[in-house]
Amino acid sequence: AEGARRRLREHSVAEISAALTARVATDRPFVERWVAFWSNHLCVSGAGTLPTAAFAGSYEREVIRRHALGRFEDMVLASARHPAMLTYLDNAQSVGPESRGAQMASRRRRGPDRPPIGLNENYARELLELHTLGVTGGYTQDDVRELARILTGWSVSGIGPMARQNALRRGAGGRGPDADGQVGFVFQSLIHEPGSKTVLGRRYSEDGEDEGVAVIRDLCRHPATATFVASKLVRHFVSDADDPASVDRVAAVFRDTEGDLREVARAVVHLESAWDPERAKFRTPQDWLVALLRGVGSPEVPPAVLGVLQALRQPMWAPPSPKGYGDTVADWADPDSLMNRA
Repeated sequence: AEGARRRLREHSVAEISAALTARVATDRPFVERWVAFWSNHLCVSGAGTLPTAAFAGSYEREVIRRHALGRFEDMVLASARHPAMLTYLDNAQSVGPESRGAQMASRRRRGPDRPPIGLNENYARELLELHTLGVTGGYTQDDVRELARILTGWSVSGIGPMARQNALRRGAGGRGPDADGQVGFVFQSLIHEPGSKTVLGRRYSEDGEDEGVAVIRDLCRHPATATFVASKLVRHFVSDADDPASVDRVAAVFRDTEGDLREVARAVVHLESAWDPERAKFRTPQDWLVALLRGVGSPEVPPAVLGVLQALRQPMWAPPSPKGYGDTVADWADPDSLMNRA
């Protein structure tokens, strides 16, 4: 076990060093900062969770970097299917209460080797509150529960609750890698909640994995999502202060292009307020370290430097909550942080 942990730490250090080196050595610094923004928006955290820590580097490459200039809904769908997100927010453990798998499990003797299984709402809640609509987006607790029911069966081969029950797993009838030792997304029909569900007033008929695809696309195209995402972008790239006019411009492009992030990025760059020197942002520790290393012409980020981010309270892929790291002066300009930078 200790050997596995050591290899995982070595793997994580190599991944983080490579990701930061890409930011330092790039000839497209805005794109790298754009990638970092989305990595934080759809964040996962490896702090204290070994499976998520193991997947964090591939998550940024395969989900964020691959889709950062593509369509927002494609990035959110890729996030929803990635082992890092499925383990971080526990959807791999979510089982439909009325699913065949739950009924079969309930007939088995419970014991310490067979922990209770059931619906887990963590990912559904954060998908609504942090990834798409925002906390003021108009959803209710009923919407959270219905969305969680839709997303049952979205799991990870080999590490979900059904993996502990080989007989059930053999009958899963899902798609994706399972018994061949590979780790990846798998839809487990055996633990998917049957029946229709309703989210934000729209009814989704029973349709297996496609239910989840449909509801995620609808959430990403919701007007509240455009406003929420635009407000975060303007706060991150322009100013901590409220800027309704800039938010409206970016949100309009997001809606009109159905979440084309290349066009949204263009809209952010073309904001007049983004070039106002009075609105300069205070750098987060990661941005500060990248700027420092670029300034001295460093060709790479050696692993020894990573302890700096730990000391500055912003290690890579380890935010303290699913909300991600803050990006305002209030988050990073306290006396301890400033002394650590000095």
